[in-house]
Amino acid sequence: MANSLRVRGILETSVYVDDLDRAHAFYGDILGLERMVSGDRLSAYDAAPGETLLVFLRGATSQDVPTSGGLVPGHHSEGPSHFAFKVAKADLNAWRAHFAQAGVSIVSEVTWPAGGVSLYVNDPDGNVVEFAAPALWPNYRE
Repeated sequence: MANSLRVRGILETSVYVDDLDRAHAFYGDILGLERMVSGDRLSAYDAAPGETLLVFLRGATSQDVPTSGGLVPGHHSEGPSHFAFKVAKADLNAWRAHFAQAGVSIVSEVTWPAGGVSLYVNDPDGNVVEFAAPALWPNYRE
């Protein structure tokens, strides 16, 4: 592969849910993500500068969707998925307190060999949402 050809990051990640309103109560209200797009098949949230969380209604996206700009291939997922948000290590106690106040159980907490810490919670559809503080991966350090 040519040295100049390189992935520049992850623009979008997605989860599939059974109820978009219930999902918004979690991602919008509890996590405070701004919903940029709302429709009958998906909600798109501003996760960080240049990063988007797509929350799709399970079963509503398996067919191709023609648009004026081209065809969006169908996609779907069955069962719970996983993704991680980046958080500051100094904010971990505040996240713990926020989840407790919101009635969201932390299902697991992991301290990684490099010193990072991850808090794991489930969204209302059972997707595993990780809140990861550095250092975790060699490319994710403070």
